[in-house]
Amino acid sequence: MFIHKRKFIFISALTALMIIGFMATSLTSYFVAQESLSRNVSEQMLPLTSDNIYSEIQRDLLRPILISSVMATDTFVRDWALEGEEDSARIISYLNEIQQQYNTITAFYVSEVTRRYYHPSGVLKTVSELDTADAWYFRVRSLQQDYEVNVDTDTADRSRVSIFINYRVMDYNGQYIGATGVGLSVEAVTRLIDIYQQRYDRSIYFINRQGNVTLTGSNDQRLNRIQDEMGVSEVAAQILASPMATLEYISDGQTVFLNSRLVPEFDWYLIVEQVGSGDGERLDNTLLLNLLLSAAIMALVLTIAHFTLRSYQRKLEDMATKDRLTGVANRHLFEMIFEHLTRNMQRYPRPISMISVDIDHFKSVNDSFGHQAGDLVLNEVCQLILRHIRDSDTICRWGGEEFVLLLDYCEVEEAVIRAKEIQSAMQSFSVRHDKSDIKVTLSMGVAEYKAGETLIEFMARADVALYEAKKAGRNCIVQAA
Repeated sequence: MFIHKRKFIFISALTALMIIGFMATSLTSYFVAQESLSRNVSEQMLPLTSDNIYSEIQRDLLRPILISSVMATDTFVRDWALEGEEDSARIISYLNEIQQQYNTITAFYVSEVTRRYYHPSGVLKTVSELDTADAWYFRVRSLQQDYEVNVDTDTADRSRVSIFINYRVMDYNGQYIGATGVGLSVEAVTRLIDIYQQRYDRSIYFINRQGNVTLTGSNDQRLNRIQDEMGVSEVAAQILASPMATLEYISDGQTVFLNSRLVPEFDWYLIVEQVGSGDGERLDNTLLLNLLLSAAIMALVLTIAHFTLRSYQRKLEDMATKDRLTGVANRHLFEMIFEHLTRNMQRYPRPISMISVDIDHFKSVNDSFGHQAGDLVLNEVCQLILRHIRDSDTICRWGGEEFVLLLDYCEVEEAVIRAKEIQSAMQSFSVRHDKSDIKVTLSMGVAEYKAGETLIEFMARADVALYEAKKAGRNCIVQAA
């Protein structure tokens, strides 16, 4: 019922926005038709085109940024680096897989310890502060933010200019250990320029802060510097002095309207130009403006729809993967994580351990203090466990008062130590409910994964150890055979 109500509100809002949008477009076109064509082009059409292109570029950058973020937080990358970079073939294979899977032109990792530049083709070089080509790495090293977007010459191919996402890699204590990321071809932006030039019948290109032309459409025969081009050279200083400008100049006896905008991700200016039209075409240009405004309104509607649907998706994902009471993983998500880890072990063998946890005499808590107190105890115990495991570990509420911990890159001896830390923390742990302090203990069974085991078989061994812990008097830890 709630979902249907939200759906009705969403459809109603969408319909209202569409009506308002088309009405605004019609009324605007009526009034704009009374204005001069030059004001129409210079103050509305060109800035809107520039905004659209800028938005497209921003969108294209989100995916490689996400890929680089995943690489920077990957436990394999961090653990491999922290273990001394002993087997270069492992990181090279990993980078090659990233490049193939996400269709990037390159992927890389540079170590802070050895300064080696790892690439899908091997170790390319050792970066040095004395090499100007390596200045990017030492800039990333001192960044305050997590990453940067940089346009630079490709280390693997010095004849190619690429767009790099340089992401800082931190260890589990928040210390900087290197930089990783991916590279994209500038051809994607060139294709975008061609599309917009065809759609809007305008000239679109990029320049750097010195006025050098850096990117144009595939068929553009523009000179290398705007200062050398007749007409635009008259306004070159104004373009380079401001992050955004709307200007006019004369070329071959015709007025050219120009809009410039600094794109901070590239540190380039986006230039959009249109040759002015005669007064006889004013009505056609007014119609074009009407269509552009309608497109802008439609973009707004689609944006609202996107965020609304994303909100629903998040709620559905939480309902499908998280325990409603404690907020930790449920069985479904736990099974998915286990399947991912065991499948990944075929490429990167490593130890995985499990701790099966049961709250001792939990029924007496409910009987003595009520189910509300029992729920509070479950939540507090869950939070205590979370404080004593790594971010890469997974905790799942398996049912009732039972939790299951899955520890990646963890041998059984280390898992037992982790269990003892949790048990020790429980000694001084109590939950305040009304005027009572509720104390509980934990029984735990610990097992290490054996190659080829199913989740049921793995858990069965941990549960047998848990049963032995309970038989031994509870509040103890037993390691599975």
